[in-house]
Formats: sequence, C-alpha cells, structure tokens
Amino acid sequence: MKPNDLNTLAQKFLQYKLTLAFAESCTAGLLASEFVKAFGSSEVLLGSVVTYHPIAKQRLLGVKKETLALYTAESQQVTNEMVMGLHKHLPTADICVAVTGLCGGGASESEEKPVGTMYFTVLHQKRAYELREQFTGDCDKVRLLAVDYIFNYLNTLLDEYAEQHAGSAIEEKMK
Repeated sequence: MKPNDLNTLAQKFLQYKLTLAFAESCTAGLLASEFVKAFGSSEVLLGSVVTYHPIAKQRLLGVKKETLALYTAESQQVTNEMVMGLHKHLPTADICVAVTGLCGGGASESEEKPVGTMYFTVLHQKRAYELREQFTGDCDKVRLLAVDYIFNYLNTLLDEYAEQHAGSAIEEKMK
C-alpha cells in the first residue's frame, strides 16, 4: 500500500476511535511493521503477535493441537482460533486480524491449497470475516501482497463502518 493510502487508513482508525491488533504467522510481523509507517499508528496499533511455529500458535494464542493436526497450520480453522486467542489477550482491540498461509513449498501444500494460498480472519463488532486469497510470486512477494490485501480490506471495512454509524446517527436525530 502506498504511504498516502496507509496514512489515510490510519486516519480512519483515528477518526472512528478504533484500535487494531494482529496475529501473524507467515507474514512474520510484516503487517505491524508496515502499519507503523503510517502517521498516527501509535494511537491505533495495540500490538502484533508473531506465531510462526505451531507450538507458538498453541501456547500464545490457544490454537488447539487437534485443530492443527486435523486442518494443518495453514488453514482457515487455525486462523479463526488465532484471532480468537488474540482477542482474548487484547479484548480492547476493536479490530483483530489473523493471518497464516503458504509462502513457500512444503508444509501443507496440496492441489487444493497451492503455494501462495493465504488465510485471514478479521474480527470486528463480534463478527468474524473469513477470507482466503491466492497470490503468485516468491515468498517475499506473497507476503507483501497479503499485507496489501488486508490493508485494502480494512479500508473497505472502515468505510462500511462509517456508513453504518452515519445511518445510526441520522436515525437517532430523527427520534
């Protein structure tokens, strides 16, 4: 995401008085590292937990061993548990984002889940949004595309949030 767009995203968080937290696996802290480049990010970003290895996912975020065994570390189910564990540890975060996926060969790569497959779960207003995207390129490119994807998604989510709250404000004034 371009610096101006990233600043705009952070300003939306500030305008709506919302906070953000990340649980990162394959992006290895890149979401947080890129977000802090935005003006005002220190008022928005509560933190980021990098849980690259399954043991870290279990111990730091409460991902169940059974979930990892059944679905693999690179799955929507694991991302869902990551975001819930993050929210448990940082309940004041208005938006929690978890990401995992396959940046390189090996791991749980399959025909249904090729390299470049990324899973995201965004938790906002007690609702989990499950996202799956497939990117192409080397590992670094896939990580950058995943970061841009989630920032663009958050931008859209905040636009919808603004519309929802504008409608509520109008209804309130009409009463």
